[in-house]
Amino acid sequence: MTKAPARLEPAHYEPRRVPARMLGLTGTPDTLAAGRPGKVGLLELRYARVGDRTELVGRYQKSPLQIMRPLYVDPLRPDMPVTYLMSTGGGIVQADRNRIDIDCGPGAAVHLTTQAATKLHRAEFDHATQVVHLTAGADAYVEYLPDPLIPYRDARFYQQTCVTADPTATVLLGETIAAGRLARGERHAYRLLFSDLEITRPDGELMVVDTVRLDPRGPGSVTGPAVFGGHDLMATLYAVTPLAPAAEVADTLHEALRTTGLAFGVSVLPDDCGAWARFMGSEPPAVARAMRAAWDHVRRLLIGVPAPDLRKN
Repeated sequence: MTKAPARLEPAHYEPRRVPARMLGLTGTPDTLAAGRPGKVGLLELRYARVGDRTELVGRYQKSPLQIMRPLYVDPLRPDMPVTYLMSTGGGIVQADRNRIDIDCGPGAAVHLTTQAATKLHRAEFDHATQVVHLTAGADAYVEYLPDPLIPYRDARFYQQTCVTADPTATVLLGETIAAGRLARGERHAYRLLFSDLEITRPDGELMVVDTVRLDPRGPGSVTGPAVFGGHDLMATLYAVTPLAPAAEVADTLHEALRTTGLAFGVSVLPDDCGAWARFMGSEPPAVARAMRAAWDHVRRLLIGVPAPDLRKN
């Protein structure tokens, strides 16, 4: 049996692979290099069903990643903790390496989000990465809905999200990417923003793959119909679930987004394991409202209760 690498070894916190285009821009930072103190953020959370509610039963955190104490603020699901993921560093900067591991055991019900948008700062020599591993055990219900990624001018960032979902588990997973600091007129001024999503079964069967490659100076257009479509924000919600037929989940997402005024598309996922929606807009509040509407509609369908009001300001 191969021994697992120690937490502070690169084999643990670096992605399994980094796209060659990203690696091709790597140089020697004039700031702290990857792996130095303060450059590796680690967060490990383990949830389990304890009595009549889900509790956080295991935690390890290394700055700049940390969490608030889980809160039971959903009046219609008092068994479900809400956990806010936070960073003490004010965003992700050059040569940062973050890894987040979330293990939701059998029967667990958990909502995870971020305290605020994730700011991706300028990188002149190196890139930054974030790896997210999310596991949902038998009959688990997990919502992972972080706030938007906002790339600053010349940011270089790669995110790899790996979800392992039991066939009886439900996972709602959201991602929103902004074209940049819109209030400053920075639209697609970042250098590279890549994001990979893989959803697999516990036996390794690959269910879903979604690859985003945003390279404003590359051969493809980041404003074309397959990506931003001329808008300033691109959001995606994936719903992997056995609690309703895939076609019904897709219809629910379509109904939620139909009256938002945003450009959107909805489809079932492979092998009818769920459905997903991607939608674009140019006003952050409108896109946030659309994400909430999609989350709320699917939640009502799957567990019979509306989305709670999670105020962050």
